[in-house]
Amino acid sequence: MDTVPRSPNGFLASLSESDFGLIRPHLRMVDLAADSVLIETDEMLKRTYMPHKGVISLVVRLARGERVQIAMVGRDSIYGAFAGLGEAPTLNSAVVLVPGVASTIEVEPLRAAAGQSPTLRAMLMRHGLAVYAQIQQTAGCNAAHTVESRLARCLLHVRDLSGSNKIALTQEAMAQMIGARRNSVSLVAHTLQQANFIHYSRGHIEITNADGLIRTACECYATVKAQYARLLSCQQTGG
Repeated sequence: MDTVPRSPNGFLASLSESDFGLIRPHLRMVDLAADSVLIETDEMLKRTYMPHKGVISLVVRLARGERVQIAMVGRDSIYGAFAGLGEAPTLNSAVVLVPGVASTIEVEPLRAAAGQSPTLRAMLMRHGLAVYAQIQQTAGCNAAHTVESRLARCLLHVRDLSGSNKIALTQEAMAQMIGARRNSVSLVAHTLQQANFIHYSRGHIEITNADGLIRTACECYATVKAQYARLLSCQQTGG
């Protein structure tokens, strides 16, 4: 059997040769178009996504129509990991925050493959738990930390997931990311620009001083990175 090709997606790159062989015939490449809705709350997930480029935002909709981000999935992981372990409706919407491309596989063949491989099941569980840990941390962060530190955290996270210091984000998208009002985001983005941490113009952000953003970000940025490292430290890279 051929060796597993290197993938820019962390979940795919972590699979053993045999596990990758189980899903390889079912993988397809798709574009992640900006602002496209992959699934709405309470729908049954039909396919999972493993971004190579781009970022998927997991969003909850509140009664008055506000949409608040609870987690992000990018090139580090897989959206829909738990669906590969059993049937369940989604508890949030999934929207493309940063456009890109992704590998995708329908849920049924992924479940069939997981049923044949304990190591694939374990990997899906760990990636699902990593996203869940991010959701928990985000809930605490939005309740306890300042708008400035939350925005710095999210910008750094998007940079990590997308692999680029240049990000297309509107004020509305940033407000959704951190659960704040647009006017608050505008003021904070201006403050970060005045500090020469970012350059922001017409929906385009360039991170010009990542170290400055890291100093501004709350503890949650480092905490989530540590959680991912701990949960995914057993990732396989060989046959």
